[in-house]
Amino acid sequence: MNNDKQDQTKLSTVQVISRAANILRALKDHPKGLSLSKIAKEVGLARSTVQRIVATLEQEKFVAAVSSEEGFRLGPELAILGAAVQSDLREEVRPFLIQLSSQVNETVDLSVLDNGKVLFVDQIIAPHPLQATSQPGVSFPLHCTANGKAILAALPIAEVERLLPEELPRYNDHTITSRYELLKELEVVRKEGVAFAKEEHIQGICAVGAAISDQMGNLRAISIPLPSSRFYGKEEKLAAALRNTCQTINQHLGNK
Repeated sequence: MNNDKQDQTKLSTVQVISRAANILRALKDHPKGLSLSKIAKEVGLARSTVQRIVATLEQEKFVAAVSSEEGFRLGPELAILGAAVQSDLREEVRPFLIQLSSQVNETVDLSVLDNGKVLFVDQIIAPHPLQATSQPGVSFPLHCTANGKAILAALPIAEVERLLPEELPRYNDHTITSRYELLKELEVVRKEGVAFAKEEHIQGICAVGAAISDQMGNLRAISIPLPSSRFYGKEEKLAAALRNTCQTINQHLGNK
């Protein structure tokens, strides 16, 4: 009898954790916040149940109150935890980036999706007098960069459409400005496993990029940016090296 009660307690605890996780996921898609009633509708739970869980999450700073109308949004504690995870993953992936940079003799970047843009978080610089480098902490658009396209191709179509406006900003004559045309290109990226950007953001700069993910499904992109003078004619060689590196990283992270 005692064992039955222990099993029921464990099941109840797991259920609460699962419900809390679903609430956090719902809030992730609504950065301006959701009321308790709207959260309840999103996750399919009674409002009273949501209220109890949200109250606990608020105490732990996993959610924060916005206003009486908007309700709650994700809290600051999640950003702290996320930064720790990102830092750990960056250190774990770095040896592979160094190896890839040495193999292709080019700069290699690591980036993440951040507020509808691609954010550079690490970089291995190759010893070339002419380089294509972006300092960690700099953000670039998604639709005209290799790392941005790689991340977009790894996301659900609904999420891609939410992130991209119908008319995409033009940076030069090479930029794809039609969302429909970009979605067609992303289909090719999914099949081939790599994305290319051929002077679409910055004239004279090309890149190849591919996505990786950890066991929690967090996406990162690895890219090889380089001047167009060293890119054309080497696309497939760079793509093959990047694919192999990303496959090795995914296996290392447990995504076999």
